[in-house]
Amino acid sequence: MKILVTGAAGFIGSHLSEELANNGHDVTGVDNFSSYYSRELKELNREDLIANGVNFKELDLREDLSKHLSNDFDVVYHFAAQPGISASTPFDDYLENNVLATQNLLSFLLTQKRKKMMFVNIATSSIYGFEATSPETAAPEPVSDYGVTKLAAEQLVMAAQRSGKIDACSIRCFSVYGPRERPEKLYTKLIASIFDGTSFPLYEGSLSHERSFTYVGDIVKGLEMVLNKKDMCNGEIINLGSDEVYTTGEGISLIEEIIGKKANFDIVAKRPGDQLKTSANIDKAKKLLNYHPTTSFKDGLKKQVTWYEEKFRSN
Repeated sequence: MKILVTGAAGFIGSHLSEELANNGHDVTGVDNFSSYYSRELKELNREDLIANGVNFKELDLREDLSKHLSNDFDVVYHFAAQPGISASTPFDDYLENNVLATQNLLSFLLTQKRKKMMFVNIATSSIYGFEATSPETAAPEPVSDYGVTKLAAEQLVMAAQRSGKIDACSIRCFSVYGPRERPEKLYTKLIASIFDGTSFPLYEGSLSHERSFTYVGDIVKGLEMVLNKKDMCNGEIINLGSDEVYTTGEGISLIEEIIGKKANFDIVAKRPGDQLKTSANIDKAKKLLNYHPTTSFKDGLKKQVTWYEEKFRSN
């Protein structure tokens, strides 16, 4: 299949692009190398993608896409977004990169006349609000600019599907971790602080937060399963995560055990909009996709520590 992956140099997008290319698909990956965090990690990801046969383009989805992309894709996986719930990120950044970029991408893809295409929107558990424990039928209650704009992007996609313009589904991912995790995310930041001997900024009360921590490889498997179930997935919103729940404190303790060294904490104020509990209800994913995450939390964290050592401490 000919597949477009947006946000392909990012965390989950890079893993999926690589896997799809290794399985024989013709993959085009695009990323705008946003200044949200250093280019270094994305550059490393891009090198891996090109080495695995991904056709990579540096491209902002708000541009005139007809000048840069063909329009004959079988499947589109749309990861590109303004991530996170940082209070320092202006709302306009979320609006531009999550809503307007998605609309521009849809407008471009809807000019495709040759064949039907499947649009797989990558959404987030932040759509649910403070507690993400519900099935997909629950009313969304986002509490952050990120969650609000990701919900808006999801509804743009599903509105196009409901009106018969496109085949589409939306996948709501839960607390994904593993190799290539963004540098400001919990485990990459924690691993770096332990190895470097620096203090780790721990949000007040976060040790007791509960999360459906899900290994990135399991998420990729679930996303790949959509390729063989496109008709069944069309029009659906699907939770993808782990049905096992751990506290942030338990995750930190496992990282300390794996590395063999304790973290030094600097307690900082709570983040507005931070989720208190996620517990992925994946009954639908099990039924539609035969999705069953298999990577244990400890094994996944070991892989993340190994990746960090190989990429950032091997010289």
